[in-house]
Amino acid sequence: MSDRVTVRPAVAGDESEILRMIVALATFEREPDAVKATDESLRELMFGVDPKVFAHIAEVDGRAVGLALWFLNFSTWTGRHGIYLEDLFVDAQARRMGVARALFVELAREAARRGCARIDWAVLDWNRSAMDFYASLGARPSAGWQPWRLDGQALAAMAAG
Repeated sequence: MSDRVTVRPAVAGDESEILRMIVALATFEREPDAVKATDESLRELMFGVDPKVFAHIAEVDGRAVGLALWFLNFSTWTGRHGIYLEDLFVDAQARRMGVARALFVELAREAARRGCARIDWAVLDWNRSAMDFYASLGARPSAGWQPWRLDGQALAAMAAG
């Protein structure tokens, strides 16, 4: 890891940088128009009265270059919380500098501080470089588990009964 990389918890005032990296990640994932978050919605959800979403920001020479955005989940089997990593992003010019590893180290420390049993996340099936990186950390795919989602019209129909 580069000595130039520092990681810190996100604080109020970071919303624009967080949103910039969310949009950059969506663009990388071929969904640039999917982002509906705003500075205001991030401020409320992350730094409001009862935050449910958290983030760590990696900086190089004082400039934000990486993001780990996460929330707590729960395992009935372990009886403990876990961390669900929703987004991991590193600016293109900061890749291969140890930024993603530094974010994971800090996320692991956060999990330890909170007594979490694990860190979970999803990776796109075409993102081989990400899978190789995660494997280098000692992570493994959750074999036998398949991600599912209820959203949009189906979610609205379910809510309507």
